[in-house]
This record gives sequence, structure tokens and C-alpha cells, in this order.
Amino acid sequence: MTKQYTGTMPKLPECDNCLLYSHNPHLVCVVHPDGVEGQNCLDFRLDPNAEGEELWQPEGASYYNGELILQPQQRWTQQQKLELLDWHPMFTGKCPQCGASNDRDYTSRVHWDCECGWMDDSI
Repeated sequence: MTKQYTGTMPKLPECDNCLLYSHNPHLVCVVHPDGVEGQNCLDFRLDPNAEGEELWQPEGASYYNGELILQPQQRWTQQQKLELLDWHPMFTGKCPQCGASNDRDYTSRVHWDCECGWMDDSI
């Protein structure tokens, strides 16, 4: 992290949430009035009354470790997803065309092919 210039005094981004932060443009905090040298502050104390940062996210997205992750567009409807449970070999263990049993190595399988010619790599 690098110091931010707030108009008159440089500070770290986490200073705003520190119990020792002065909220004064001429004084960073009571321990380090001119700011700290380096990337972090050993005297940081989380202020329980500090306002948390509001994280905005578009519909279908979520935050993971502070990073906004956009979910891919779904090509299946909810009904189609439920129907997959009834016929896809990933869930049934059998080919939907001929009924042959498949090896249940689900963790590494990407392509679902059968000797009868049925193929599906959409899952």
C-alpha cells in the first residue's frame, strides 16, 4: 500500500478506520503526526465506530477476498438445471441414450461421451 495524499498530509488507506486517526487535515494521528514511513503502521488499532466501506455490486456478482467477481451469464434456465438432474450422466451415472453405466470420476470429468455416440461437454 502506498500513502495517499489527502490534501495536506500523506496517510495510509487504513488510517480512516484507525482508532488513533485524528480526522484532521494537518495531523494524521496522535502517534504518527506526519504519517508513517513504509507500507503499514505497527500502531494501527481498528476503530469499532468507524463507518465501514459500502461495497456496491451489480446483480449476479459478489465479493471474494475484497475483489468483485462477476458471475458468468447462465445459459440454462432454473427449470433446465433441475431437468439435468434427471437425465445427465453426471447425476445419474448412465448414458441418457443407451443406458450404459459411466465411471463415476466426477471430480475430473469435463466431457461426457458414450460408446453409443452420445456426447455432451456442456456441463
